[in-house]
Amino acid sequence: MSILDNILATKAQEVAELRERKARGLSIARVRATEVRSLAKSLQSRASLGLVAEIKRKSPSKGVIQAEIDPVARAKVYEEAGASAISVLTDREYFQGTLDDLIAVREAVSIPVLRKDFIIDELQIDEAYSAGADVILLIAAAMAPDRLKVLSAYAQREYGLEVLLEVHGEDEVEHALAAEPTIIGINNRNLHTFDVDLAVTERVLRRLPANTVAISESGIFGADDAVRMAGAGAKGVLVGELLMRHVSLADVAACVSSLQVPLPASSAVDTQ
Repeated sequence: MSILDNILATKAQEVAELRERKARGLSIARVRATEVRSLAKSLQSRASLGLVAEIKRKSPSKGVIQAEIDPVARAKVYEEAGASAISVLTDREYFQGTLDDLIAVREAVSIPVLRKDFIIDELQIDEAYSAGADVILLIAAAMAPDRLKVLSAYAQREYGLEVLLEVHGEDEVEHALAAEPTIIGINNRNLHTFDVDLAVTERVLRRLPANTVAISESGIFGADDAVRMAGAGAKGVLVGELLMRHVSLADVAACVSSLQVPLPASSAVDTQ
């Protein structure tokens, strides 16, 4: 089994536990009083490359990156340095994240927050909404195309959440677009070898309709990579490891600023 297969098996078990809790009358949600913030509008209104700055302690491919962090302090630095949104890993077993991280971050910042997890069921979307997420992640490789459509529609119509739908190559584009997500995420990491190739974003972007809001994920390790992704047509980049390698929050802020490179003059900026 691949790492993705193992993760999805764990998620299926977690969903079964959520379903059992619900059947016993135990709440899996809390009342939400805040409106959904739009990442798509933020990306479309910028003259510079948007940055989705990630809070990630660990990953299956890199191991522990930085375990002892203050998610709220880091999130505030991300926001103050100009990030468009914050991605919070909420998977516990493989990434050492928690839903409590997302709740705390969402209460501390005024920019959109993405729940980054392996979502395969409506109950996880219920959780995400009640915890304060503005955007959820769906992964094309994690489920059948029909299921992608169902979950994307559920998040958007039931709660008004935005959907970042992640693809790993051109072969997933058709199914991803059919799910009508808010944003397409293009992951440059091969799910089987874990090799990273920024050309994946360049190839996929050529397959997307001109008005698609798309961001590039994985393999962004400096301003040169950001410039390359902006030149390819990405509206933003999602960056985790590079930011998490910095211990000093001053260094984190400088790194966030360095990645917000100007978009090409040909990129239309929608200020509506």
